[in-house]
Order: sequence, then structure tokens, then C-alpha cells
Amino acid sequence: MSLLQVSGVTRRFGGVIAVNNASLRVPEGAIVGLIGPNGAGKTTLFGIISGFVTPSAGSVSWDGADITGLPPHRRAQAGIARTFQIVQPFAGLSVVENIAVGAYLRHPARADATRIATDIGTRLGLGPWLDRPAAALTVAGRKRLELARALATGPRLLLLDEVLAGLNPSEIRDIIPLIQAIRAEGVTILMIEHVMQAVMNLCEQLYVLAEGRMIAEGNPVTVCADPRVIEAYLGHGAAARMQSHA
Repeated sequence: MSLLQVSGVTRRFGGVIAVNNASLRVPEGAIVGLIGPNGAGKTTLFGIISGFVTPSAGSVSWDGADITGLPPHRRAQAGIARTFQIVQPFAGLSVVENIAVGAYLRHPARADATRIATDIGTRLGLGPWLDRPAAALTVAGRKRLELARALATGPRLLLLDEVLAGLNPSEIRDIIPLIQAIRAEGVTILMIEHVMQAVMNLCEQLYVLAEGRMIAEGNPVTVCADPRVIEAYLGHGAAARMQSHA
């Protein structure tokens, strides 16, 4: 049985269908990727999984139970955490205080939350900055902070929304092992990502969303060679042109 199962989910915004009858499964202990061109509906689907967006149709199951109607805080308590594509730390708080915001979900005592936050921040390479204002962090530091804050909630499933966006190649190489270590600690990961280096290194299974529909799924090598995927990214006829030049 999958830890997470999304079945036939649709989301309409007026006359626009952002997600159209999309389904996916995430086995426990896996790293699964969700890719697709900009505007495909990936972040909307994450919003549906995490409870911030209500589906117009379809269902979301968590560990065998239907959670379609649960609000975000109940899903967080159940073990679903997410990062956001646009990182917005609490600028007036220190780095460790930002991480502790997540830790308070399961550790209401301030000393316990701070201890958990310090441990997670140190493991994610934020040790030297823990007592500094979050506003002083670089883009790479803010990405690590966003990841740390989600981890502090004690999740079983971590939804990563373009956690590598805006990073240079060296910074990406540094964060890939952190994601692998998180999975090794028992956290299942579903990630939206455009950095194909990371997708190929991290994911065992890929789903491809284009214009709201799932158009492909499978292992990364097979999916990236799928003509439907190539055309979704590069336009109509791209697959045939690439084959003719091979």
C-alpha cells in the first residue's frame, strides 16, 4: 500500500482547469519526482496534497485513510510537511527561532522546540547562522532554512517544491546529499523540480504533469526519453526533430 495516493484529482479555478484528473502514488521510503513545464499545475497539486487547495473532484489518501477534507494543520499533524517555492522566512526572527516554529507542532515546550531546531539546523549546515537574523541569509541559506523548518515538524512525507531553484551548480551539489540523508532517516519525499541533474540523481520514480494532466510516469531514464515528455517541454514536433538528428 502506498503512503500517499492521489486519485483522479481535478481543480478548477472558474473556467480554468489547473489540474485535470491527475493520479499518483508515493511508496513509503521512496523519493518520487513530479516534473513538467511551467504552468503545468504542479504547485496546485502540492496544494491539494497538503490541504491548502480543495480539489473540485477526486481524492487524497494518506496511509490508507481518506484525507481529502482535512485542513492543512491536521495533515501536518498526520505527518505531511511541505516547503514553498517562494521562501519567506520570518525576517524578524533568528534562524533557530524560524526552525522552532515548525518544531512547536510536536514540542510545545520552548526549550524542547529550540533543542530540536538547533539539531536540525546544524545537520542542514546552518550551525554558524543559528543565532543570526533569518533576513541575513543568502538564497541558498534560505532554501536550507525552508527545508529545516519543514523537517522540524517531524514529517513522514516531505513535499519539496523546487527546493533547488535559484541555486548555482555548486550549491545544488551540496544539497543533493542532504536530501538523500533525509530519506535515509526514514522520511519519504515527493519533489517538484526543474533541475534534471537532481531529478536523475535522486528520484526512483517520475510523474510528468502537462497542462494539468499526467502524461507519463516511470523511471527517470524512460520518462525523459518519452516523446510526450519531450514535446511538453520543447513543443510540438520536437521529438521527431530530435530523432531525425540522432
